[in-house]
Amino acid sequence: MKRFVALFIALILTAQSISATDIADDAKLKKMIGRMLIIGFEGESIDRNSKITKEIQKYDLGGVILFDRYYNDKKRTKNISSPKQLKALTSSIRSFSKEPLLISVDQEGGRVARLKPAYGFEATPSAKVVSSMDAYMSGRVYDNLARTLERAGINCDFAPVVDLALNPKNEVIVKLKRSYSSDPKEVVKYAQILMDSLAKKQIVSVLKHFPGHGSSLGDSHKGFVDITKTWSEEELYPYIELIKKDKAKMIMSAHVFNSKLDDTYPATLSYKVNTKLLREKLGFKGVIVSDDLQMGAISEHYTLKQVVTLAINSGVDMLLFANQLSTQDTDELVETIFAQVKNGAISYERIKESNERAALLLKAKKIK
Repeated sequence: MKRFVALFIALILTAQSISATDIADDAKLKKMIGRMLIIGFEGESIDRNSKITKEIQKYDLGGVILFDRYYNDKKRTKNISSPKQLKALTSSIRSFSKEPLLISVDQEGGRVARLKPAYGFEATPSAKVVSSMDAYMSGRVYDNLARTLERAGINCDFAPVVDLALNPKNEVIVKLKRSYSSDPKEVVKYAQILMDSLAKKQIVSVLKHFPGHGSSLGDSHKGFVDITKTWSEEELYPYIELIKKDKAKMIMSAHVFNSKLDDTYPATLSYKVNTKLLREKLGFKGVIVSDDLQMGAISEHYTLKQVVTLAINSGVDMLLFANQLSTQDTDELVETIFAQVKNGAISYERIKESNERAALLLKAKKIK
């Protein structure tokens, strides 16, 4: 009888031990998933009770993205209104995070700039304008941009655009003067100048939009974009050169469909594009980040479960949910990915691999 009681107690203790271990492991896994997320949020300031603060602390978020205005209401301020306000916001974000994280913006210059002269920031000309300058002058322009970002507390810039200006009718890249040139060598020249300026200030640069958006007709913010008939391998040249030069540390995958590369999925969700082409063929070892996964090109065709599963399995390391085009609950997002890992649809190895790449990036850039 005593042996039975002892055995029964031992089984209970073992079960409790396993249960406690599972809970601890689950909490760790959710934080690892959190490290793969870059999230947009509302507010020019945050405190300990803010939603984003609680998400940063609960999940050790990998990053946040800041905007000056709301996408659907340009009159409303979202995160950025002045240099002093922005510095206070980024300082608060850092103070509430136990882990280093990316504080990111889209600051290309010209039409795509979240830090605008109207708010008191120094102006940066568009890529098209910069490409008319010599190396010295463009270097000065981009050194000034890097100083502006550093003073603001920004450590990640979703720039430069290395799309080629191949289609004069392209609404989202060419007409907005976001491309340096139709000549890939010129694109590499000026993109490298920007990247070098940012690197001097320990700011992460992000090449975009892989595998090329400059020949497209459509805008992936609004819906499906097929570049099969317009895309050419020439558009890979900037990536090949900047990877070869060891300049590329982070690359953004685009929501463009190209049946020459994958006859089923757009680039952001494509294993053939992100792993077979970018990683294996082009030799990229850094962090792959998705374009905003709430864009119409993705959200109108896939469920959240499909999006996160396909993106992570394709080789994407960090998932961007800008919360500009719609609102994504972070708890739901983490739980969706967590469930997919637990049921085997996403491997734990992919989560671990992405965390390791992000950690190396943050360490290399000495980001705090």
